[in-house]
Formats: sequence, structure tokens, C-alpha cells
Amino acid sequence: MRPLTDEETKIMFEKVSKYIGENIRILVDRPDGTYCFRLHNDRVYYISEKILKLATNISRDKLVSVGTCFGKFTKTKKFRLHITALDFLAPYAKFKVWVKPGAEQSFLYGNHVLKSGLGRITENTMQYQGVVVYSMADVPLGFGVAAKSTQECRRVDPMSIVVFHQADVGEFIRNEDTLT
Repeated sequence: MRPLTDEETKIMFEKVSKYIGENIRILVDRPDGTYCFRLHNDRVYYISEKILKLATNISRDKLVSVGTCFGKFTKTKKFRLHITALDFLAPYAKFKVWVKPGAEQSFLYGNHVLKSGLGRITENTMQYQGVVVYSMADVPLGFGVAAKSTQECRRVDPMSIVVFHQADVGEFIRNEDTLT
């Protein structure tokens, strides 16, 4: 477990800021203690300083994970967010999409959100902006990328994709063998 390099930090913060903007400072400077990001086996973990000090007693080869996995770096050094980061992204999300009850299941099976399943969308959402997907009962379901801006969503036909799927809470069940 090591700190992220400057380049890794920049890549990760750019990805996370697509969803929460400048609220990324809130993740690091929390009132309940100091938190940091650490890299272990190409995965980025969000961990409190107290737990980090305790984890130093475990050797690197025996340590499986510690803290919350935010995502991982691919072999091409791109950062991919994991669904485990949803609990930290959802409260600070700048752009949100609410899906109708009938479209929730489709999204949780890994499908994109269609205009017919769109309940609401945050005003001024731009195309290709990171969004957090909620149910109509304000339960965070996952996150994705807006395929159309808010203005375009009003004019498109019902079968058009408005949000590209990236991750959802159904991944815990679908990929439980590979999530660590």
C-alpha cells in the first residue's frame, strides 16, 4: 500500500471530479478525521489515517484490501470507478438523473437509461457529463455519463439513450466473484 503518485492522483481526481466537481475537497478534509487515497494492486482505496496506521502492521503480500475501493487503474493507466465509490459520490453529486420505477430494474441489469425511463434530470446537465442515477425514491442506484444534454432530452424520441451505464448496485450480485 503506497500513496498515489502525482500523475495517478491527477488522473483519479479528474475522473471523480466529473461526478462531484469541486466537492472532492470534502472527501479529503472531513470533519470526522483525515482521509486519504492509497494504491494497492492497481486499486485505489479511500481510507482514514487511523486505519492506515494500523494496516502498516500487515505485510503487503498478505493484505487483501483496506478501506473502501474507489476504483482501479487499468493496464493503460486509465482510472475506472467502482460501484463501491457510490456511497461517497452520491451525497456530493452535481448532476443527477432519476429513473422511473419500471426502468430501475433495466438499469440494475446493466442497461443504459432510455428517455422512456427518465423521471427527472438536473437542469443544465451537459452532454457526456458524469451523473449519479437515483430511483424516484432518492435511492442511489449507480452512475453513468449523460448521452444527451438536458435540453436535448426534452426533444428526443422515447427510445433514445439519455444516460450511458457505467456502474450500478446490481454489480455486487452479477460480479461477486471478481469484486475485491
